[in-house]
Amino acid sequence: MEVAHVRWPGERARRERLARQRRPRLLLLDEGTPPPGEVDELEDWIRLPADDIDVRARAEHLILRSRRHLPARPVLDGGVLRVGERWVALSPLESRLTAILLERMGAVVSRDTLARIGWPAGTKARNTLDVHVVRLRRRLGSVGLAIHTVRSRGYLLELSGSREQDVQEA
Repeated sequence: MEVAHVRWPGERARRERLARQRRPRLLLLDEGTPPPGEVDELEDWIRLPADDIDVRARAEHLILRSRRHLPARPVLDGGVLRVGERWVALSPLESRLTAILLERMGAVVSRDTLARIGWPAGTKARNTLDVHVVRLRRRLGSVGLAIHTVRSRGYLLELSGSREQDVQEA
């Protein structure tokens, strides 16, 4: 994980963009410049001129602090899905479906795409994908992931608790 160095207040817009992306930021304040009113858990500041050792120490501390506040990125390795210290074993079919959902995490993956990846030779029953997604939804829930149905479009994978309800297309 990399800490972005941001000149304050000159790079205010960049700071806001990085904050929306939940990226750790170290604000570099010119001498005499007051710090921003609010900083979050992924932000710190240091007044210039500062020794390189002090800047590095602040950045390293910010990395450690941000690990407590940022969710662990899911990793699929050889049929085992790990999210932080939790893990779940997946079947080959579940692994293929999960891999594409992870690759596009936070975005909708179409039913057609999932069906092609899950069953490269094709599947005859339309509800086969639905049945496997229901099972996969339960399995991934055990490691803090949620699969949401996006009506008439497909499925969306994200961390549990980051949405109040399924996404519905009007």
